[in-house]
Amino acid sequence: MGADPLTRVVLASETDWDGWRRATRALVLGGAPPEAILWSVGADDSEGDPMPVPSEGSFGVSRALVALAETAILARDPERFALLYGLVWRAHRGERHVFQQATDPELRRAQGLARSVRRDMHRMRALLRFRVVERADGTWHVGWFEPDHHILEANAGFLARRFPTLRWSILTPGASAHWDGKRLRLGPGVDPDDVPDDDTLEACWRNLPDPAALSEVTRPASGWTEDILEQPLREPDKLPLGPVRLRSRQSGPAARNTPLARAAHDAESCRRCDLWGPATQTVFGEGPADARVMFVGEQPGDQEDVAGRPFVGPAGQLLDRALEEAGIDRRTVYVTNAVKHFKFVPRGKRRIHQKPEGPEIAACKFWLDIELREVQPDLVVLLGATAARAALGRTVTIGRERGRRIELPDGQAAFVTVHPSFLLRVPDEEGRAREYRAFVDDLRKVARLAAEIAG
Repeated sequence: MGADPLTRVVLASETDWDGWRRATRALVLGGAPPEAILWSVGADDSEGDPMPVPSEGSFGVSRALVALAETAILARDPERFALLYGLVWRAHRGERHVFQQATDPELRRAQGLARSVRRDMHRMRALLRFRVVERADGTWHVGWFEPDHHILEANAGFLARRFPTLRWSILTPGASAHWDGKRLRLGPGVDPDDVPDDDTLEACWRNLPDPAALSEVTRPASGWTEDILEQPLREPDKLPLGPVRLRSRQSGPAARNTPLARAAHDAESCRRCDLWGPATQTVFGEGPADARVMFVGEQPGDQEDVAGRPFVGPAGQLLDRALEEAGIDRRTVYVTNAVKHFKFVPRGKRRIHQKPEGPEIAACKFWLDIELREVQPDLVVLLGATAARAALGRTVTIGRERGRRIELPDGQAAFVTVHPSFLLRVPDEEGRAREYRAFVDDLRKVARLAAEIAG
């Protein structure tokens, strides 16, 4: 008796997140095991089977798994699509807490790919150099980089947000990205042999204190780049949804033209304290703009800083698990942080979290106040001492305030508990289990209290 034929899925590009996600949903609902699928990339879909049609029904996976897949799918590894599908398949088939299995080989491999992608993204921002090209339509800045992974589109989205008034092109062997101040377009790659090996690529974009200073520290380039800017360009089908991306927060506050949406947009260029400089980007809150419960943490961590979304790293994954056990659907709550930029100290290749200080908390209270005023939650859950200090305006001892209803200065109901990162720092397994149970109990109290307030 012969083996079942393979299902061949051909994705549109190496970063075809939407195609992979649609195919994964259809295949999982259709009961296709990982070993029965052959993933590939190509422009001609006729080389593979028709894209699977989703079956009736739906299923959910954790936000942590989605965030991991969004990052790892950018890795230059031909097996990544199958690897990530396998994790989704396992989660759907009952391994709901696969992320708690630290020694799982498939999980560790996917996490390793994601870490490598994040390192490559940071390396690009640190080492990317530009030269000035004077054209009939004005000044362009052209940079060359050879990434290890498929990070160009995602990093281009970040640079478009960080330097929106400059016109630039980023050239790599596989593709090119071009920003004219209004829209981002993609073009073909450039042969490394065509790039001059000289000292004119000397202006470090990442370290510039002000985008306006760029033209003062670059030298005019030779004319080799002129032809590149004349090549046919195309609109990106859709940038990856993970890492850093051009986004309108379609599922968050910026989905509508509201004060909260405008605040999320304005916060991207916040300079109210010095934390914006070394950080990758502002990490604003997300969730329904009419959420009945708001969770406030301390600040984004390393993974949140790269992804541009709150609570997607290890602490966020633990929060997701605890919310699920407490019967709270994260999709119905608004999550944010007291401080919107990642504060850290470099240590080798790692970025080590540093606790924000009083002036930084006070400066960022401007944004938290807007979120509290516009969302108007029935209950504000303060995760840790920094969040409690920001909301209450005073130093808070968690052990004394934890687990009971208190009032914010404006009369809103609040509830204080530990930050989930505290659970990750408990040194022994028995202690971690005990503290986790206490945290879940707190979240169950949150659910009951929110229901009581709602009436």
